[in-house]
Amino acid sequence: MNFYDFSAKNMDGQEVSMEEYKGKVALVVNTASKCGLTPQFKDLEKLYEDYKERGLEVLGFPCNQFASQDSGSNEEIHQFCLINYGVSFTMFEKINVNGKDAHPLYKHLKNEAKGILSKEIKWNFTKFLIDANGKVIKRYAPTVAPLKIKSDIEKLLKK
Repeated sequence: MNFYDFSAKNMDGQEVSMEEYKGKVALVVNTASKCGLTPQFKDLEKLYEDYKERGLEVLGFPCNQFASQDSGSNEEIHQFCLINYGVSFTMFEKINVNGKDAHPLYKHLKNEAKGILSKEIKWNFTKFLIDANGKVIKRYAPTVAPLKIKSDIEKLLKK
């Protein structure tokens, strides 16, 4: 299985196949709107704006599994991201990234790119970089600033 075998519901409740992103580089991020790392939305949006014409997609997946830092409804989360950070990249409905109810896409991502000590996601804003063929290339810790991923993205966009 690869990235393109999965789907998720966007903020409008529409099922989106990851196959829609075939041929593009994707940065998949579990997000939260009440976290110390929430300002990363600004840099995620900057990456998207700078590279979308070259084939980058940023895909945000809100998650409330870490200190209840995204307890709002999908609509509230969507409005927060839009109003506070001008997020124009695709945001999906809130999901679980760990445990028995983890979204199948995240089960796949964690199996393909394990963390330092385990497969589990440790916190909000863990990032996965996927190449244009649907292969998980790298996992980044929550504290890695999105703009620090720029060179890795550029390498994949050149291929």
